[in-house]
Amino acid sequence: MDFKRLYDFLRELERNNSKEWMDAHRKRYQQVRTDLIHWLNDMDATLAAIDDGYYPTTGKKGINRINNNLMFHPHKPIYKDHFGAALDKAPGSADFYLEFGTKGSMLAGGFWRPEPKVLRSIRDALDYDGEEFKKILAKTSFRNTFGGLMEDEKLKTSPKGFSNDHPHIDLLRLKTFAVIHHFSEAEVYKENFKEKVVQVYKEMLPFRRYLNQAVTV
Repeated sequence: MDFKRLYDFLRELERNNSKEWMDAHRKRYQQVRTDLIHWLNDMDATLAAIDDGYYPTTGKKGINRINNNLMFHPHKPIYKDHFGAALDKAPGSADFYLEFGTKGSMLAGGFWRPEPKVLRSIRDALDYDGEEFKKILAKTSFRNTFGGLMEDEKLKTSPKGFSNDHPHIDLLRLKTFAVIHHFSEAEVYKENFKEKVVQVYKEMLPFRRYLNQAVTV
């Protein structure tokens, strides 16, 4: 995978974010996209080989559209400044997301502002055995990899059905349960980048498995 060609394309797209420019460079875009799909297919096979619970997800199925949704975000540019994709994409499960962009690249996972039913399931799990979740978050290698949970909106009071003095009230107030690991462009270019992705995936597994069990039980 020629990641330099991918970043070069994105930088030019960012400077020329228009349908006219994209139409003139459509063949180039398709080549970068196809190369990334092949890389994702290889990563998909690699992760499936190390995780018995992995949900096979082809690159073509996992990769996101580069067009922004202007219906809901009319003030955004026509095209995104990144390529994004989701692997291990079982329906209703915690995300494992990869993003390569001009403003940064990352691996992320978990649930970002899930629907009320899913959020309630996570809160019920925390009510039942939140100490197990806190052990996952407190693991040194986990903190070194992700720093902690993603910062997002949270309730100012306790959610319905839980008291303000609940031992896990700090977690119960959250609306998002996700983690992020950022990569520099230089790291993506290195020969061991694939191994780094695998390492982050493994570190994230207990976190995602806890959440997946919470929403399926």
